[in-house]
Amino acid sequence: METVFKNISKIKYEGPKSRNPLAFKHYNPAEVVEGKTMREHLRFSVVYWHTFRNALSDQFGVGTAIRPWDDGSNSVANAENRARVAFEFIEKLGAPFYAFHDRDIAPEGRTLRETNKNLDAVVKVLKEEQKRTGIKLLWGTANLFTQPRFVHGAATSCNADVFAFAAAQVKKALEVTHELGGAGYVFWGGREGYSTLLNTNMKRELEHLAKFLHLAVDYKKKIGFKGQFYIEPKPKEPTKHQYDSDAAACLNFLREYDLLDDLKLNLETNHATLAGHTMQHELEVAGSAGALGSVDANTGDELLGWDTDQFPTSVYLTAQVMLTILKYGGFTTGGLNFDAKVRRESFEPVDLFHAHIGGMDAFARGLKIAAAIRKDGRLAEFVKQRYASWDSGLGAKIESGKSDFTELEAYMLKQGEVTTNVSGRQEFLENLINEFI
Repeated sequence: METVFKNISKIKYEGPKSRNPLAFKHYNPAEVVEGKTMREHLRFSVVYWHTFRNALSDQFGVGTAIRPWDDGSNSVANAENRARVAFEFIEKLGAPFYAFHDRDIAPEGRTLRETNKNLDAVVKVLKEEQKRTGIKLLWGTANLFTQPRFVHGAATSCNADVFAFAAAQVKKALEVTHELGGAGYVFWGGREGYSTLLNTNMKRELEHLAKFLHLAVDYKKKIGFKGQFYIEPKPKEPTKHQYDSDAAACLNFLREYDLLDDLKLNLETNHATLAGHTMQHELEVAGSAGALGSVDANTGDELLGWDTDQFPTSVYLTAQVMLTILKYGGFTTGGLNFDAKVRRESFEPVDLFHAHIGGMDAFARGLKIAAAIRKDGRLAEFVKQRYASWDSGLGAKIESGKSDFTELEAYMLKQGEVTTNVSGRQEFLENLINEFI
């Protein structure tokens, strides 16, 4: 195969002193941190959509991206060539995984049957490339939001025919993900929400969404797919309100409709920002519920109110993320999936390498910082001591369910008043974190 990135060698680790823009300064895949290699901890994944399909257009202008591998056609042949180029890029970058929407990898035909045939043709190439390179599929998903048929949503559409089409599309996407050995499958409700409640039966739409997911779980079992199912929170954009608005809303939905045993959460930093949360908050919400599955590793511009999908470069952010991920045992089927795009002004192919190298280095630093903080122990010990009153005596009795309001009232009548409180020492802890940054 004629290579597109022939002037770029495989990206190697050269250490912090390197000035080579096409080398890792901190990501050393073989380096062991807390008993596992960086490669095993971080499980980096390249997304097909932003990296190989995004033309870098915006609301005010056409795309600027120079992509010599794309002939501009919507042909299967072009899609097959793009797949080979994608694996050349991922292999040279050294990422172990990739992820895709079904409509990223193959063009939609005039009918569902033709679309499925197109998808099968490209999947054949993906299988060949996976075998050639050893690169694996982190997760697949179906695009249920771009095509005009999904104007009112997919599983939550007011049109039952749209629900049926979405089911058929997900059925095929699940089969393809299973065929490619995917470690998981993501449900992202791009238009599962509303723009106005004046025309919306919310209760019925939520019940339809739950029914859709139960049907997917049933089919997963039928075909023997062992990968993890994920649901991905996002509060708005393109809809005014999306039903999977944040981690807590997703968990509430999964509990209400008896789906918590079947789905974990795929959390994205920029979506956390849009929901008015930090990424660390979303990770804690999911982790404490045993539902932390995978991460879309990006960031947003806090001065802008939309999904900018920028590559993560803040070491503070990556350290916070890795602190929480390590706290909850690390990834199993999930990973750090770069759902991020280069800026419109960064239109040359080499910019794709610069962006991914920066993100991978930032997370490598975050991993090492998080591991150092955990080894130091002062942060964990402070939190432990802050809740010491719950570890014995009255606090332990309350937590074990062996106390009631009458007993607590009697205790406080005797005590008279709360006599002690200790400082939360936020500034001290922020300074402590800065010691490691």
